[in-house]
Amino acid sequence: MSSSSNKVVTRFAPSPTGFLHVGGLRTALYNYLFAKQNDGEMLLRIEDTDRERLVPGAIEKLISTLETMGITYSGNPVIQSERREIYHEHVLKLVENGDAYYCFCTKERLEKARSEQEAKKEPTKYDRCCRNLTSDEVTRRLAGGEPAVIRILIPDGETTFIDIIRGEITIPNSEVDDQVLWKTDGYPTYHLANVIDDHIMGVTHVIRGEEWISSVPKHIILYKAFGWNIPKMTHVPLILNPDRTKLSKRQGDVAVEDYLEKGYTVEALINFIAMIGWNPGTEQEVFSMDDLIKVFDINRVHKAGGIFNVEKLDWLNREWIKKYSYDQQADAMRPFLKDTNNFDEARFQKLVPLLIERITTWEDIAKLRADGEIDYFFSDPVYDLSLLMWKTQTRDYANANLRHVYELLQTYIGDWTNKNLHSLIWPYAEEKGRGDVLWPLRVSLSGKEKSPDPFTLLDFFGKDESLRRIALALEK
Repeated sequence: MSSSSNKVVTRFAPSPTGFLHVGGLRTALYNYLFAKQNDGEMLLRIEDTDRERLVPGAIEKLISTLETMGITYSGNPVIQSERREIYHEHVLKLVENGDAYYCFCTKERLEKARSEQEAKKEPTKYDRCCRNLTSDEVTRRLAGGEPAVIRILIPDGETTFIDIIRGEITIPNSEVDDQVLWKTDGYPTYHLANVIDDHIMGVTHVIRGEEWISSVPKHIILYKAFGWNIPKMTHVPLILNPDRTKLSKRQGDVAVEDYLEKGYTVEALINFIAMIGWNPGTEQEVFSMDDLIKVFDINRVHKAGGIFNVEKLDWLNREWIKKYSYDQQADAMRPFLKDTNNFDEARFQKLVPLLIERITTWEDIAKLRADGEIDYFFSDPVYDLSLLMWKTQTRDYANANLRHVYELLQTYIGDWTNKNLHSLIWPYAEEKGRGDVLWPLRVSLSGKEKSPDPFTLLDFFGKDESLRRIALALEK
């Protein structure tokens, strides 16, 4: 693919240093949406030239997470560590043309120069100590095995570029350091490999985080040095904590995998991440991936940082869980309940809609179990005598009302449904007091202060089990 192609090409270029950060997911999503909207394609590049930060298995995990989230890319991933010869060939051209130079400064010398600049309150940049070494001296020192890096030579003047979100940005070149392009370990730095790969891969639009804005002059200077077209730039805002600090592990989960493990749906995560710092311009808040492909507009991404609001994520997750089909809900719940006592598939199918009303994420089912909140669905309730009585109701009055309901249910021969049972019991509850009749009935079935209404529970347990539980409560 050539860089002169008219097709829109974006890329997601993560470093395999561990989990996929939610900020990384948003960058991938925006690249994907923009490419899909423009009948283009998104490519994947693994930027693994910083060998010290690599985490084993991170590449596979990253690709797997993208797949889970429904973000697809074209072709095979480009792995930077496999392309060293390409980068080396290009960096030598820069040296040959006078756009880059060898630097032999030791770490100690660089630190001393930096300290002196800080003491003078000067910008901390490389002081170009090696800039004017003669070619003969460079050749001699390299031949002698002296460690060296290659640095870009930043020209005088300023660099101006158009950012799709932020408009025209100008940065004085005097603020830009002579960045290392080639390291002593034989690998390129991000800046060199990034520019070369974007050109070779035919990338037309670079969409990435705002932390890279200050690096754009280095990249544009490299593009110009190579004589290449410069892709259009878009820098999306940071994702922030509610206190407007940068989102970090210290204040909560930041890995996409963490949220998936907590039982958030893929749909809610994509929906939520898309809207951090982007506004559709309408009242609509629930978007599927297909919806986003239709309505997403990169020009409506805000300049200011977007807040990671967990309450909003929770709300969206509840909305998406409710939108799931019954089979999808059941499949997601089953692993959390399969090991319960008396697990019965027919009863489980009745339980699904009851639990949907009580959860925000699938993991909440595990929490309800751990807290004993749903034990009564699978085993006999444990009764607290005081709980069986409504407010100031006496024990005798509660017993009389519950016994009357028991007799009504025992002699009832119609279809045992929520609606029919409601019609059977409601007149008596209206006569004696709703709380006085319905509270003891509900607690007799669940043993809990909080549970579904008594008609729902009667329907769930069926006639025999309901009567048996009411009888247990009456013995109390």
